[in-house]
Amino acid sequence: MLFGLILIEGLVMCFLLLITLVVGIANGPIGMVVMYEKDVQERAIKLGLTTKEKMKKSFIITALILYVPMLFLAPAMVYFINGARGFLNIFWQTAVVCLIANIFDRLFIDWYWVGKTKAWDIPGTEDLKPYIPKKILLFKWIATFVLTPLMASISALIFMWF
Repeated sequence: MLFGLILIEGLVMCFLLLITLVVGIANGPIGMVVMYEKDVQERAIKLGLTTKEKMKKSFIITALILYVPMLFLAPAMVYFINGARGFLNIFWQTAVVCLIANIFDRLFIDWYWVGKTKAWDIPGTEDLKPYIPKKILLFKWIATFVLTPLMASISALIFMWF
């Protein structure tokens, strides 16, 4: 029962990520140019597709939408729905929920959607592909398994204080 809840909560987090990105690129991938590497961002500015000001605003909104749920929604679900109490229970359940979402991000979003489809192609930047270079992809995989538990531990501590 508990693992079923954790799986569902992980899928909720995947859905939130997916919806955020779908809305972000609804008017074209330039809407999420903040998610691209610096060279793509600079080219988009040079081509007049966006401005540094628009990108700064987009970055703040995107960061809030993507990271607040990781820090607060995931532990809230395991606390209020699963009944997790104590640091260890909140930590491991939150970590698993967030790992599900982050693995979805690495496999579906990064590898397939950005890497294998044209949905994220920004006209005039195709020569800068792959948009997620191997070095960055490797860093993202390492960060998934290092930073996710770290964020889960911070979230668990926050929930224990309140």
